[in-house]
Amino acid sequence: MIKTVIIEDEKPAARKLERLIGLFADLELVATLNSVEEGIEWFANNQHPDLIFSDIVLGDGLSFDIFEKIPTRSFMIYTTAFDQYTLKAFKLNSIDYLLKPIMEEDLEKAINKFKSFLPSESANNSLEIKSLIKEDRQKLSRILVKIGYNLKIVQTDEVSCFYSENKIVYLQTKERNYPTDFTLDELQELLDEKKFFRVNRQFMINSNFIKNIHTSPYYKVEMEFQPEEEITVSRDRVKDFKDWLVR
Repeated sequence: MIKTVIIEDEKPAARKLERLIGLFADLELVATLNSVEEGIEWFANNQHPDLIFSDIVLGDGLSFDIFEKIPTRSFMIYTTAFDQYTLKAFKLNSIDYLLKPIMEEDLEKAINKFKSFLPSESANNSLEIKSLIKEDRQKLSRILVKIGYNLKIVQTDEVSCFYSENKIVYLQTKERNYPTDFTLDELQELLDEKKFFRVNRQFMINSNFIKNIHTSPYYKVEMEFQPEEEITVSRDRVKDFKDWLVR
């Protein structure tokens, strides 16, 4: 039997996931945990399971906090309403990332992915786990931004570019720009490389919003929606930029 644990602070979501897990005869649920505090106590005093289904944002913190204090070799499938934390999730032993509401079909695919790793000895080596799943990561499709006391979801397809200014990375849309919690290095890992390209240290652009490209004397890109700053392709990135344009 595959021993599993749920970490989820929303009772309806926890009950639904318990019901879905119960549909798989080879999965045994050994605990449902509701907070970071409860998670730390449980993992400190119990044998770790084969597989963990974990929400990310809990009432008393992030589930990452549990495993920073109590390291684990268990496989993880993260469940959350937002994909804001994808990069950090995959720095742990995450093999999949399910957005709520979780559908039975998506859960089955995630469990099958977990089972595909079982024959390999890499199940005990987190570095090899990350190497195995690197090419199968879900790409960032939406970003949660804060506007005063309000939150807004921005689809990455609506973003013309990301840019860094005064150590803050902003995203630009038709309406306005918004500050994010990402660095450009993190966005390079998370965004679809077929759509987004890092043209220099300050800018990452979306191919769908390129309005014009000036090639003399430097490669300068004009976007449909862009901040006041001029976007110039770094000399050492020009060849890669041209290759990217025709992918």
